Amino acid sequence: MQPQNKNGRRRKTDSSPRPKRDDGALWLYGRHAAAAALANPNRRIKRGFATRNAMDWLLTLNLAEQRLALIEDARPDAIDRLLQPGAVHQGLALEAFDLERARLKDVCEPDGSQRPVVVLDQITDPQNIGAVFRSAAAFGARAAIVQERRTPPLSGALAKAAAGAIETLPCVKAVNIARALEALKDLGYHCAGLAGESARPVADMPRDRPIAVVLGAEGAGLRQLVGETCDALYRIPITREMESLNVSNAAAIALYEATRQTL
Repeated sequence: MQPQNKNGRRRKTDSSPRPKRDDGALWLYGRHAAAAALANPNRRIKRGFATRNAMDWLLTLNLAEQRLALIEDARPDAIDRLLQPGAVHQGLALEAFDLERARLKDVCEPDGSQRPVVVLDQITDPQNIGAVFRSAAAFGARAAIVQERRTPPLSGALAKAAAGAIETLPCVKAVNIARALEALKDLGYHCAGLAGESARPVADMPRDRPIAVVLGAEGAGLRQLVGETCDALYRIPITREMESLNVSNAAAIALYEATRQTL
């Protein structure tokens, strides 16, 4: 007899799920990332696996029954085998398809609310990107713009670090970041690049128009053309003992400054 949830609904059991043939699907794992994907009607989900504890937690979230029906019982070690080594899945993993690509003009068109946009120039670390997405969503950003070729898939460790933000924050994949900045300026954005060598503090960003916060990779910073395309460069004041901040921390501070008078 199949085990039942506390509400009496039968749950599928599969103690040893197997990888399936590659069809473009990707893995989302961790409770917040998976729950946000299940709650997103635009996310196509192929199958899911949950431990009994994780499934009991999902049942408290008022998710659609047809979405929960996609999830099978699995032991933690069985989920381990489906994911890359070391993945911290918290007993929950989904195999799903990527979201439809967002278009810059569609998602970045200002509506008078002065919501910011965050732009990532050659940032490749999944944990950092996910953390930036999480901060961007927390501060009401309209979208994130990333470089198409160098950005890792919006799944796995990146999605877990984003804690569900990839389901709510539109992501534009741009072939050319400098051209994307020009398009944002045409829409009325002030493109504010972060650079430690700038004399302008980030608190001096204008308040009369939406801000595009532009961040470069740690160490390398913004590429020359990207920096030159920004309307202005700004620094986050820190003590002399530290050379720089982690890019996700810098993003959170800049986004706070861009929104503190409107949130």
